[in-house]
Amino acid sequence: MTKFLLLVFLISIGPLIPTGAFPRPGVDCDYSLEYPSGSICCLHCPAGTRKASSCTGAGEEGKCEECDDGTYTEHGNGLSQCFKCTPCRSDQEIERPCTHVQDAKCQCKPGRFCAPDQACEACKKCSRCKKDEETVRNCTSTTNTECKKKQPGPASPSANALTIVVPLLIAALIIGAIIFGVCRCRRTESVINPPDRRKAGKHDGDYCPTECGETQSCLNLSRTLEDVEFPTLVAVNGEVSLRKCFEYFEEVDYNHHKRFFRHLGIVDNVIKSKDHLSYEDKIHDLLTIWVEKEGREATLNDLLRALLFLNQRRTAETVKEKAVLNGHYSVER
Repeated sequence: MTKFLLLVFLISIGPLIPTGAFPRPGVDCDYSLEYPSGSICCLHCPAGTRKASSCTGAGEEGKCEECDDGTYTEHGNGLSQCFKCTPCRSDQEIERPCTHVQDAKCQCKPGRFCAPDQACEACKKCSRCKKDEETVRNCTSTTNTECKKKQPGPASPSANALTIVVPLLIAALIIGAIIFGVCRCRRTESVINPPDRRKAGKHDGDYCPTECGETQSCLNLSRTLEDVEFPTLVAVNGEVSLRKCFEYFEEVDYNHHKRFFRHLGIVDNVIKSKDHLSYEDKIHDLLTIWVEKEGREATLNDLLRALLFLNQRRTAETVKEKAVLNGHYSVER
């Protein structure tokens, strides 16, 4: 009778009891420390490990195993697999190695940088200060070189004289070379084509005419100012010399490389197909494609003229100097 009365009492007050007074069905874990497994909560595996099997009792830790080499977990977890370590690109070096409890951290190799506030698809080459500039801050893996104009110092009398004499001397040599070419053409004409033949309008096809501009020999003698400033290069070993100079074109500014290859006749689809490569490999592959397309007509002078067309004279000068210095090319005499 007593049990019957107690049961009736509980049924009568049931609707008045708050729903939170008894545990609800399902799992309500503290996800900062636990993970759900069926109807119970298991404690996280420590950082650097992963869950091999879940716990059998609430509030216990299941079986945890250490992450394999090349994988990691930075925090306590209930994951069955560890994360793969991030690989560094060919233009990067490891700043911090990957361990079981932290991912690898990469940075640009010396001589290159990538601004942290920009997408780093490829490390850019550090700039060099010009001759009339001085370095304010050296290039780092995250910042480019900073330069400023040099403050002019008091010039000595001898320095002032040099600034006047040297340009005059260069101009005199250029003018003298042009005059020599013209005079030599006319002397050749007077010997090969005597006055009586000139009057009759007859001349040989191999000599240089009076106007001095119709044959290749005269063009070589009367070079223009532009030719003197940027000479033609001659390969020491044909195409082998050209291919050995590919690495020098890594000097081409990253922001101009697409225009450079378009100027060489490489279409955008081909350029884009090399975007997955490092900047150095991309330059090498695209130059190889250009050489194969041009065949025997491909010369280093064509590449230098493309740089000059894009107002990249400083880069062209650097490539020329390296090609000559390393014995791959010589300056045409």
